[in-house]
Amino acid sequence: MLIDPFGRRIEYVRLSVTDRCDLRCSYCMPEDFRDFEEPAQWLSFEETERLIGAFARLGVKRVRLTGGEPLLRRNLPDLAAKLSTLPGIEDLSLSTNATQLEKHAHALKDAGVTRLNVSLDSLQRERVEQINGRDVFDKVMAGLKAARDVGFTRIKLNMVAMAGVNDDEIDAMVEFAMAGSYVLRLIETMPMGDTGRASSFLDLQPVKARLAKKFSLMETAPLPGGGPARYLGTSDGRFNIGFITPLSQHFCETCNRVRVSVDGTLYLCLGQDDKVELGPMLRAGASDTEIEQAILEAISRKPERHEFREAPRKLVRFMSMTGG
Repeated sequence: MLIDPFGRRIEYVRLSVTDRCDLRCSYCMPEDFRDFEEPAQWLSFEETERLIGAFARLGVKRVRLTGGEPLLRRNLPDLAAKLSTLPGIEDLSLSTNATQLEKHAHALKDAGVTRLNVSLDSLQRERVEQINGRDVFDKVMAGLKAARDVGFTRIKLNMVAMAGVNDDEIDAMVEFAMAGSYVLRLIETMPMGDTGRASSFLDLQPVKARLAKKFSLMETAPLPGGGPARYLGTSDGRFNIGFITPLSQHFCETCNRVRVSVDGTLYLCLGQDDKVELGPMLRAGASDTEIEQAILEAISRKPERHEFREAPRKLVRFMSMTGG
């Protein structure tokens, strides 16, 4: 098992398959950003399968495919099929902006992807374009429908809640999720890169208390997936809403995850610079034992927590560069 210096069991890898995206969300990537990783430096599917296999042998059970926008990676369902059958991997999920989901939903389901997280920051077409930088509302809705049609259930909707931007839509989003049997997750903005620091932070603690009262919600156990959200739900269990609050109430004490970027860099904390470059090891012909030892050594240096509040200008990399 992977146990870090603070006794936390690491069993979850968030795997970026591309740092590219077809949107330019205001809290993530600048409109003119072009500093993408060269495709020649991306891990191949074979290298990725080998790396995740090493993590699985060390006790990782969950893998989430992320980006950028992961569905921009050509033949992604082929990779998903390889990863979903690795011994030890019990849960393979995908985070997506859903612009490409309509044409890939069936293949993803067949490949063994078990769960989907879909970004949806607004229910207003004009506001979606304002936040995402593109008019993609119809594509997202079509993607959600296609995912439902092929059998994905309990789809999670991720809404980055921002003061003065979309906070007036939170109640409407709750009602939309209730009516559509979605799990809603509200997310605080994080000070990653200039875009993240420029976003309008909204403290979700008062929002959580207000929604609990208005919609008769109560504290519930974590939902499947192993992520950091704290959940409320209805008494009949038909609706859940999660709150991801890295600033107002951080969740570092229960962190169970690491991130791997598209070039094979292992990031030990979203809010720190600690990293280990595993890609060069794979290309240099390192043995499985050597790769596993490098992962073990890296986990032994995993930091205790981020410093988003104490050092908000510390990270210059954008969210898309880390892998979700």
